[in-house]
Amino acid sequence: MAFRKFLPLFDRVLVERLTAETVTKGGIMLPEKSQGKVLQATVVAVGPGSVNQKGHVQPVSVKVGEKVLLPEYGGTKVVLDDKDYFLFRDGDILGKYAE
Repeated sequence: MAFRKFLPLFDRVLVERLTAETVTKGGIMLPEKSQGKVLQATVVAVGPGSVNQKGHVQPVSVKVGEKVLLPEYGGTKVVLDDKDYFLFRDGDILGKYAE
């Protein structure tokens, strides 16, 4: 729970990528090189939002615990307690999954 000590600033979102599938549906083990890059993640922390031209805070569009779709490239890797997290701007997140 190291991310509880870390609070993103402005419109940034801290996410934890979902793990890649290591076994196919047919039961075949996949080596690391053939595993695709996982573009789904869970939001673990959000910043307060960005300030618009009028000086009002515009809140972030995602909430903690939601599953989101990330772009293939981008984000800043952050290591907290030997675990990898990624920081994205709110505008860089492509969408969120409805449950």
